[in-house]
Amino acid sequence: MGAQVTNYQCPACTGPLQFVGNTGQLECEHCESKYDVAVIEQIYADKEQAAATAGTEPKWDLSAAGGNWSEEEAAHMRIYSCPSCGAGIICDDTTAATSCVYCGNPTVVPGNFTGMIRPDCVLPFKLDKNAAVTALTKHYKNKRFLPKVFEAENHIEEIKGVYVPFWLFDGESEAYMRFKGTKVSRRRSGNYEITRTDHYRVVREGNIKFEKVPVDGSSKMPDAHMDSIEPFGYGELKNFSSAYLPGFLADKYDVDADTCGERANERIKNSTEDTFKKTTAGYTTLTREYSKINLKRGDVKYALLPVWMLSTKWSGKDFLFAMNGQTGKLIGDLPVDKGKYWGWFFKIAAVTAVVLALLLYFIL
Repeated sequence: MGAQVTNYQCPACTGPLQFVGNTGQLECEHCESKYDVAVIEQIYADKEQAAATAGTEPKWDLSAAGGNWSEEEAAHMRIYSCPSCGAGIICDDTTAATSCVYCGNPTVVPGNFTGMIRPDCVLPFKLDKNAAVTALTKHYKNKRFLPKVFEAENHIEEIKGVYVPFWLFDGESEAYMRFKGTKVSRRRSGNYEITRTDHYRVVREGNIKFEKVPVDGSSKMPDAHMDSIEPFGYGELKNFSSAYLPGFLADKYDVDADTCGERANERIKNSTEDTFKKTTAGYTTLTREYSKINLKRGDVKYALLPVWMLSTKWSGKDFLFAMNGQTGKLIGDLPVDKGKYWGWFFKIAAVTAVVLALLLYFIL
């Protein structure tokens, strides 16, 4: 029968560990870290347990996410699709959709309102278009290289209020994290500077509950934009009613809750790690040796959240701005007018050349 050989790797740098008899520890020849045998055995035991349970973790409970539209509600809803980028836009029958909120394409094609679930809740718009225009104007004020198209008042008026589809996840994380920390102090003794390094094993363990972790259900909406305009005040969530839709558009979700659950897992794990690391202040260096986070997945709700959006094209590229329709927080990348940029560059270069020439003239 063949023997099983286990090659232990350093938790700090993944280099090979070797047992050193005179210290009784496992040592890394690359980063010189040292570990007790019991610590390494526990780390590998935890890894084996995690591998054994992979794929057996419970999934998010999607049974309560969304509902059915009533015949009366569906009769007064319209859906438009953009032939350019494929976005689906929903609105009531009194709203005229004239252009796509994502790519700015002026052509939208009406279609049948079918195959959609009804949202559980909605966060009504709190800020109007004037607030959105003011925030956008402030965002690009005094930007030297901004194209003139962004300064045109008629362009600003194309900003649209859109209810963006979100899946809201409730869950809990159970975490155990272990770090290797050092505290370095220095003092002088005569002509010598003495450096002292104390080593610590830092352990954090606990549970964190999460409520309404948002993940947008639109593939057209950049996740970075939605993350940046958070948070939303969920205390003002209302049970969904189509009465909140007149005058606004709504994006049709095209990423289901099951798929979005992976990103919810990632967001919860990252938030858990960040929260635990904030409790480890005071160390000169801190290296994570081991982290294990188990998730208890709970309910999922389907919500529409308010966002003011402006899309435009510049030099063949799409630029998208998004503002939280509740708090006014705005995000968006500004395009650069290359003509303005190079004009300014050559002016500065010319002035610099003149100054250098004068300096050389007076020095020589």
